Amino acid sequence: MSHRPFPGRRSVLRGSLAASAALTLPVGPGAAPAFARSGRPGAGWGVQTGDVSADSGLVWVRADRPARMIVETSATESFRNPRRWHGPLLGAGTDFTGTTRLHGLPSGEQIHYRVLLADPDDPRRTGEPVTGTFRTVSRRRRDGVRFLWSGDLAGQGWGINPDLGGYRIYDAMAGLDPDFFLCSGDSIYADGPISATQALPDGGTWRNVTTEEKAKVAETLAEYRGNFRYNLLDANLRRFNAQVPSVVQWDDHEVRNNWYPGEVIATTDARYTEKSVDVLAARARRAFSEYFPVPTLRPGARDGRVYRVLRRGPLLDLFVLDMRTYRNANSPDDQTTDPEGILGREQLEWLKRELARSRAVWKVIAADMPIGLVVPDATEGRPNFEAVAQGDPGAPLGRELQIAELLRFVKHRRITGTVWLTADVHHTSAQHYQPSRAAFTDFEPFWEFVSGPLNAGAFPASPLDGTFGPERVFVKAPTASNVSPAGGYQFFGEVDIDGDSGELTVRLREQDGGVLFSRTLQPGRVGQ
Repeated sequence: MSHRPFPGRRSVLRGSLAASAALTLPVGPGAAPAFARSGRPGAGWGVQTGDVSADSGLVWVRADRPARMIVETSATESFRNPRRWHGPLLGAGTDFTGTTRLHGLPSGEQIHYRVLLADPDDPRRTGEPVTGTFRTVSRRRRDGVRFLWSGDLAGQGWGINPDLGGYRIYDAMAGLDPDFFLCSGDSIYADGPISATQALPDGGTWRNVTTEEKAKVAETLAEYRGNFRYNLLDANLRRFNAQVPSVVQWDDHEVRNNWYPGEVIATTDARYTEKSVDVLAARARRAFSEYFPVPTLRPGARDGRVYRVLRRGPLLDLFVLDMRTYRNANSPDDQTTDPEGILGREQLEWLKRELARSRAVWKVIAADMPIGLVVPDATEGRPNFEAVAQGDPGAPLGRELQIAELLRFVKHRRITGTVWLTADVHHTSAQHYQPSRAAFTDFEPFWEFVSGPLNAGAFPASPLDGTFGPERVFVKAPTASNVSPAGGYQFFGEVDIDGDSGELTVRLREQDGGVLFSRTLQPGRVGQ
């Protein structure tokens, strides 16, 4: 494997670890990080980087009071002759969060950075710097690419458990030294309150860190913001964020379970006083854009959208989809025409154009929902479906029509190296789609890999829909529903592209990093 090691990467985190030492896991309701109130701004929520390219990246921070964001970068940990970047003024309008875009960086290099927060009235008064590191995208094929993916964090009431050391899966992921981490949605559970304790099947008790904002479903902007802050109480996640850039997409739980545009919450659902899901989604989207460094959601961004493509050098283009914002209403999904589908027409046409123009060896499609796994929507007892498949193994119906159009396009344009990644269903599996097994046959074979959750309830394997001929080659899932993280079944996936051969290897891993399944795919093929 030609992926380059960077032995200095761990030691640069000493500053970040020291800065986060004050953020010990609180145990009382409403507890928050113990910021050092020295009269200087503090950055106790850590730092993040996002959507790093060959010459740029976004750095994120949250202050504990109004502050001017300053970022310094260096080629070494010593920060001799640093380059300084003046960022935005952080205030209540963005919940004291902000991002600074770094540009003109050298490609394929380790970048060391530190964030300082300055008093707006006296720029000489700055708080303790918080440090991090990331690698810019290499333009050299021989350097290879390695990244991880998963989703579903703090779901089903299983939050930060101090007895288990919090979100330990992030330490296992950091140990693999990935170029970036793809969060495939459900980065929070805004609809999932977290109580101080939950009963375990063996008679034990699960303990949670709790906060005021997690005591009920999120409705207000402040409550959505509090959901994103909750996860940053975990020291494992903050360490990971300081070491590994993120690529984040969203799904339903950032707003509400199984939501779709135009939905009106039933009057019988007493948890919500705000019944318009469009209103909730707008608040959630604002909080999402404040707490993650996503360039297309920054103030002034032209499109203000989640879907985007990241060019990761000659080996990889990553297509980040949004299967939530533009979908039609959840339904029995058996209509014979469906122009809107799960992506919306504009996003589908964008995806086709970008796939056709891609010259990367591999085109990885990051979908926040699976293609051939049946995901029902049992909200209010309606026989509706939440993802693409509806269980009818015959010709494409409903949202399957849009996916069929896309798969046909990939085949006829002879687009090579497409691989699908997703999370959502709270187990891990590998599906191979083959026309010879399918009702719809006008496509080339492809793989879909599923991983997750990061820290949420685990569920049995979803049934398959035969329309596109999936075969489940591997699966690990519990037989019971909502198995706690203490019971295992927490997963993440790894994609490793070799710079010499161009081979792409997918490994499905358990919480401690152990490999459950591995598959190596060959480059330059329309179908695998």
